[in-house]
Amino acid sequence: MSAWPELDSTHDGPTFAVLHLASQMLGKLRVAHAPWTNHGWHVTLRPTAAGLATLPTAAGDGRSFTLTLDLCRHGIALQVSDGTHDLLPFAGQSIAGLHGALVTTLERHHLPSKFHGRPNEIPDAAPFVDDKAARSYDPDSGSRLLQALSRIVPVFEQFRAGFLGKASPVHFFWGSFDLAVTRFSGRVAPEHPGGIPGLPDRITREAYSHEVSSAGFWPGGASAPAGTEPLFYSYAYPEPEGFRDEQGDLAGAIFDATLGEYVLPYALVRQSPAPERALLMFLRSTYNRAANLADWDRAALEREPVAP
Repeated sequence: MSAWPELDSTHDGPTFAVLHLASQMLGKLRVAHAPWTNHGWHVTLRPTAAGLATLPTAAGDGRSFTLTLDLCRHGIALQVSDGTHDLLPFAGQSIAGLHGALVTTLERHHLPSKFHGRPNEIPDAAPFVDDKAARSYDPDSGSRLLQALSRIVPVFEQFRAGFLGKASPVHFFWGSFDLAVTRFSGRVAPEHPGGIPGLPDRITREAYSHEVSSAGFWPGGASAPAGTEPLFYSYAYPEPEGFRDEQGDLAGAIFDATLGEYVLPYALVRQSPAPERALLMFLRSTYNRAANLADWDRAALEREPVAP
């Protein structure tokens, strides 16, 4: 039996949808109340032992606070630098109810509470305050997602450690609800065409201002088509000629022309004899293809993932 937990879109999908929409509230609060840094990396969530957390946000009165999708206690956890804390449970809440509880809690603690009220990157999404449909949150689904992230994040960090050039942290994008790590060649990229639903073109164009090879893990979420299972992905921008030609050892990945990415089902990694090795091989092999075809200066950009 695999030590990696099973993830199933049918059973876990409703829970992941709640988490996706909750994560957007946390991220949007950072957008509204933190200085903008390159590629929006300051607004992403960071993996923690309990789940996914914002970076500390200044309250404007000498205090700071963090918000966490706490997958141990199954709620939005507030921690303030003065020692106060709070927890807003996911279970039994509509998205409108969770939004209202978050705003009320922040105001009660005299913390910034205003943020953009409509989800991003989710087609036809209702504003948070209008999403009053009953939602289902299963603590077991949340716990297994945390267990999966606890297995995946160290592999991503090992992969990240092998790069000397500019690279993102291992972080979680709340717009698309995926864990990601991105490497940069250092060269300017052609202007991105934009057009990603629910994402302003100026954000997309800054994110892809320079040539990248990016990989990640997507468990599903509020925008997941029915039957779509959790997967790992890898892509390059701009895509070098020949990138999608499936030749050589790509660790079982296939190129999805609709997504424009190499994809590897989470279930295949989980069921392999050595899941960590299988995932690392996927990350390395797809990056190797992108970097070689685009003629990256690999000797200058890479190193063995050990301290000097």
